[in-house]
Amino acid sequence: MTYATMPAITVLGAGHVGPAIARLALDAGHSVAIATSGNPGHLALVTQLLIPGADPLWAADAIARADIVVLAMPLHRFLRMDPNALSEKLVIDAMNYWPPTDGKLPPPFGKESIGTSEVVAERLPDATVVKTLNHVGYHELETYARLSGSMDRRALGVAGDDLEVVNTVSAFVDRIGYDAVPLGSLNAGRVLQPGGPVFGTVLRREDFERAVHSSAEQQKAFGLAEQHYGRSA
Repeated sequence: MTYATMPAITVLGAGHVGPAIARLALDAGHSVAIATSGNPGHLALVTQLLIPGADPLWAADAIARADIVVLAMPLHRFLRMDPNALSEKLVIDAMNYWPPTDGKLPPPFGKESIGTSEVVAERLPDATVVKTLNHVGYHELETYARLSGSMDRRALGVAGDDLEVVNTVSAFVDRIGYDAVPLGSLNAGRVLQPGGPVFGTVLRREDFERAVHSSAEQQKAFGLAEQHYGRSA
């Protein structure tokens, strides 16, 4: 997936995560729109103070102009969205399932074998979903961003089922200051979730890849053990 110019970014969500991602995208040279479920007039002052250069828009208008849409809202609010609003869009899922915030969400949320981004993708059948940016704290996003080639550059995983789209998102992750580590499938993005081996960790690429590989081996061994012995009650 290639663009004649830098892909236009739309961030849905103006809490803590959304503005941090928007600022990094702006610094990298992207045009950025930001939206919530409400009137963009209410975002004007916040945008002016916290995200100068971004355009506060109605969600529909922000999505329409986007090449990449970043979901940076509480997961329970995403469930209220019209799935058709994101049809034919490349979507970055930067959300996490936090029961204290989201409450108890219906299955398959919370099921260990299914990643939350897979559930998001099922709700957006006409979009292409990639998981990334969810496993770094909003207060760290700008602090840890580094130029390409920096010795202390932090790695972030990029999980998706479409290789071309994963490459596009990896290029975006690289531009905003991180080494992108493709994970091979959206299901593999489970390692990026809360409780996963790389969630909240500060790792360079080699160490990140080692942690993910170790986790994959453990999951494989666990699966083989289940087949042989059966899941314990």
